[in-house]
Amino acid sequence: MNELSGFRGLRADAPLPDADRLAAPRARLTAALRQETRPERAALPGRRKILIGAATAGTLAMTAGIVATLPEDRTRASAMKGPQVLSAGASDDALELAAATVEKRNGTEPGPKQWVYEKSTAFGQGKPRSSEEWTRWDGTGHANLPGIPSAGDVSDFDPNKLQVWYGPNQEERWKKEGYDDRSQRQFYRFLATLPSDPDRMMKRIREEHAIGSIKGETRAQRDWREIDVLYRSVLIPPNVQAGLFRALAKIPGARVTTGVKDPLGRAAIGVSVTYADKTPAGWQGKQEIFFDPESYAYLGQTRDDGEMVSARAAWGVVNEPGARP
Repeated sequence: MNELSGFRGLRADAPLPDADRLAAPRARLTAALRQETRPERAALPGRRKILIGAATAGTLAMTAGIVATLPEDRTRASAMKGPQVLSAGASDDALELAAATVEKRNGTEPGPKQWVYEKSTAFGQGKPRSSEEWTRWDGTGHANLPGIPSAGDVSDFDPNKLQVWYGPNQEERWKKEGYDDRSQRQFYRFLATLPSDPDRMMKRIREEHAIGSIKGETRAQRDWREIDVLYRSVLIPPNVQAGLFRALAKIPGARVTTGVKDPLGRAAIGVSVTYADKTPAGWQGKQEIFFDPESYAYLGQTRDDGEMVSARAAWGVVNEPGARP
């Protein structure tokens, strides 16, 4: 099954972003392409060049339901292959196009007895490790493949057998006892209360999210960590997805790269920051988050320090553990 095609199909009837909302970023992005690929501009010393193929520019435009006018020297641009880093201004406009696209989608909360499904792959030493996880929306059930052996005799344990757990709803107890833990339903509902304005949204997240601050960390570094964690949530309300793209555009040094591959080798766009020195959180080098270039769905992330390389292979909402979208 092509999970991304399935995901797009679920959104086939979603309204397109209105032309007024997309006109300004589209025009700025097209102007940047025209300006920064001119030979006389490219020859200027020290100027960051924008190297984006015509096919990539078309992808960015068509996802928003529009057709962009490409630069006159599009033949030269289309011959360029491989990852292409956008300039700061073009990165901002690409992220605005992504935000304007996703915020028009309908966000429907699952029913209490439905299950959120996620298949993920982690890359580290040795071969990649894939796992599947089902979480019941009301917090009363969880399932895994492969299963996780319990303590004691494991002689008859079969990791390929679906392991399902049921228990009491923990939401009220967590709230009463002041735990930082949240069920997926609680977390989704917290996200749904956030303002769509990126500055006010990130302020609320810094105040209420559980990852906490680290002494000496800048606000931009903290915001990147928050966004990095938030994107690992399988379900995010559309207005928050849009706000996160706009918040990424406000992080100094954040850049969009087109023509990249995610950790599973799928076509992607990347949004990255690079830390020359180790941050108070211990992060150093390039930190990159990958998105599908058509749906802008989260695909995975990498870190140059090698501590985190992961990809989301499939996801969705199903009616029982063991079912797949």
